[in-house]
Amino acid sequence: MRKAKLNFIVDSLAFVAFTLLTTTGVLVRYVLPPGTGRFSTLWGMDRHDWGTVHFWIAVFLLVSLALHLFLHWRWIVGMVKGSPREGSGLRVALAIVGVLALVALAGAPFFAPVEQTGEPPNRQRSAEHESGEGQQIDGSMTLQEIQQRTGVPAAVILEDLGLPADIPTDERLGRLSREHGFEVRAVREAVEKRAEQP
Repeated sequence: MRKAKLNFIVDSLAFVAFTLLTTTGVLVRYVLPPGTGRFSTLWGMDRHDWGTVHFWIAVFLLVSLALHLFLHWRWIVGMVKGSPREGSGLRVALAIVGVLALVALAGAPFFAPVEQTGEPPNRQRSAEHESGEGQQIDGSMTLQEIQQRTGVPAAVILEDLGLPADIPTDERLGRLSREHGFEVRAVREAVEKRAEQP
């Protein structure tokens, strides 16, 4: 394969990857913003699934750009060195410093300590349940999980909500609430009401 054709293919793939990276970045930032988690989906994928797609597109873009640099390495070296009378030593030194600074900036987050600014939501829920303080119920839970945590039977919750008894209890509340037109808050209230009864 001629070098010009290979360059064209690599550059085209890099452009496609850049376009898709931008698109998926906008998607997870504005269409499925933080907090939507498993409650909203697009084409059957939630925010976390799209984040995974975004990551692998970024990896593909990085590989294609590395290949692009490899194919143009002679030109890059020529531009950095320049002709001897143009002060090529200074240019090479600046290029090396620039590359080292870029590597340091890119690698810094991997060496910085991660700070915990609070308890993860699952740990908070678990601690509250163990201590008996409050019943944290959200759309990511199933009726079976609520039954296990609270002791209130799923069939009783369905009855209190006025829903058919044959609704699958292993489906997430977020999905069930969209399909059957109830709010997760109503499930919380039903559980609290039943928990208060002797």
